[in-house]
Amino acid sequence: MAPAPVLAELVRFEIVEVESPYFTGRSFGTVGQYEMITAKATFAIDPDHQLNAVITDIDIAPRNQNGRVEAIADVAILRPIDLSKGNGRLFYEVLNRGDKISLILMNDAPWEGYYNPLDAGNGHLMNEGYTVVWSGWQGDMPSGENRMGLQVPVLENVVGLVRDEFIFNHNHDPFVATLSYPAASLDTDKAKLTVRARQTHTRAVPADLTFGYFVAERAGIAPYTNKQIVIHRPDGFDANAIYEFTYEARDARVMGLAFSTVRDLVSFIKHSPEDRAGNPNPLFHNQKPTINYAYGLGISQSGRFVRDYLYQGFNQDELGRMVFDGLMPDVAGSRKTWTNFRFAQPGRYSREHEAHLQPGDQFPFTYGVMEDPLTGESDGILKKCIESDTCPKVFHTDTATEFWQARASLVVTDTNGNDIVLPDNVRAYYMTSTPHSEIFGTQPYSVGSCQNHSNVLHNGGPMRALLYALDLWVREGVEPPDSEFPSIADGTLVKADQKSVGFPLIPGVAFPEVINRLRVTDYGKFPPREGAFYPIFVPKVDSDGNEVAGIRLPDVSVPIATYTGWNVRTRGTSAGSLCSVIGSTIPFAIKTTAKVRRDDPRPAIEERYISHTAYVEKVRDAANSLFKKRLLLAEDVRLYVDLAQKRDIGIQ
Repeated sequence: MAPAPVLAELVRFEIVEVESPYFTGRSFGTVGQYEMITAKATFAIDPDHQLNAVITDIDIAPRNQNGRVEAIADVAILRPIDLSKGNGRLFYEVLNRGDKISLILMNDAPWEGYYNPLDAGNGHLMNEGYTVVWSGWQGDMPSGENRMGLQVPVLENVVGLVRDEFIFNHNHDPFVATLSYPAASLDTDKAKLTVRARQTHTRAVPADLTFGYFVAERAGIAPYTNKQIVIHRPDGFDANAIYEFTYEARDARVMGLAFSTVRDLVSFIKHSPEDRAGNPNPLFHNQKPTINYAYGLGISQSGRFVRDYLYQGFNQDELGRMVFDGLMPDVAGSRKTWTNFRFAQPGRYSREHEAHLQPGDQFPFTYGVMEDPLTGESDGILKKCIESDTCPKVFHTDTATEFWQARASLVVTDTNGNDIVLPDNVRAYYMTSTPHSEIFGTQPYSVGSCQNHSNVLHNGGPMRALLYALDLWVREGVEPPDSEFPSIADGTLVKADQKSVGFPLIPGVAFPEVINRLRVTDYGKFPPREGAFYPIFVPKVDSDGNEVAGIRLPDVSVPIATYTGWNVRTRGTSAGSLCSVIGSTIPFAIKTTAKVRRDDPRPAIEERYISHTAYVEKVRDAANSLFKKRLLLAEDVRLYVDLAQKRDIGIQ
């Protein structure tokens, strides 16, 4: 007789606290009140199981008495108090650096929801009856202050080279910088610090650039710490110069357990009435599951996690079952994460100026399997789930920022720069002219190192409609809206120069001369060695500077400003570089006379709309058009019209 399969298990699920009711007792439609469960989940992973073999260093990780590798995750569950009134669907948010942020996007919740979702915003997920779950996955993220982490094993006898990069955005000198890992030695001769003004410049070691390990004053003694250095900055470099520190580090962590713990938690929630110790699954009722389908959302860092989770084959549990039925990687671009590596740094990500050479961005970029002529590899995000028949439905969503900073064009092109056809289970949606992420109701604000005020367009409306469409696709097989993404063929994906993009010549506004390029990179070298360039494209714009393709919010199709996904750094802060992931709002003149005086080529507001009422009606038409395409829900049509009625656009 063949032996029973050995499973990686959630061996203990311990409830720490129940807050009931939550949201100060607010009730949601027919679902009623919600409660918040906080818990600890202990996992025991079989390092010899073939599905876990991909986890870096699991073979040398410490094991318990049963030969398993353990990890402990913080867990939070937001569920209807009366489980029978829930909709039977799990909404799992991959945390962003330990923080819960999905209610900000999906419920238009305010900033306070960033750290602890005490405010349900418009209550959308709750009104729909979703059970919302979070779990810590980032092994270098300490728990506390409403952040959630994952305790993973430390490899005490492993030493290796680590490269940390620091950009200070100020001119303070000296400055204390915190390292990603403890230094294995306090001998400064075993480490190297360089500086350069731009990513493309040669690394330099000026005579007046020095460093030492930080001295921490404690009870009259001054021990050195191996986790911080003091940098004395050289003359001739501005506030945003790039300092790169290479050193021998210790205490590597088995970070790849992040993927297996998410897999096993969601599988436990869907299928197991209790853990190995007999503790009940809080989402079972009368020994029966209350969750029939699981959907996962990741935003930014956690969107990259979702793509990597799929790529590394974790949507198959150890009984061969599909874990997530639907996944929504949001604002991830073509990237994955730097998680399942020795000395990983999962919180860092590449931009044009900052952390440009961080790992996690290499081929494959898109979902289907394809050949890459630059590396000779054949691969795709879905390759492993195709082999195991566990691929979920995927809604990939990006904003304008991802084309400039996250090479989003590689999601829909091959590495020769040609359009591709996405797999049947994947849709790609582009939120036209919107920024990487913003809070609902925020007004454009000034960022000290950025040329323009920020772009604050918010994508909650389309994201709610897409979740509704994903749910129908999974449960009932109703085909979702077609992909809405720019392409080479229709001329809406172009080279990143101003002429090709068609961006107007607006006085006082500098169009970026740079983009976050991508090259084939050998990360086995220190510093990494770059090779051939991948082709990167950005969206075409109209005569106002607003992008043409994708899901055009009423703010974009009935504009009062130009909205971009990019912003440019000002003098003294690496001028001309992209200003991180901040977009731009460039208002139209209200009066024709002001437009003429500024030599602004864009029509003034009074030239566009004969009255405020006419403006509102155009917004209504634009919102209804999206509703007919199933890209807005009815309540969000009303929301856009209400906002337009209240908005002061400078005319009566």
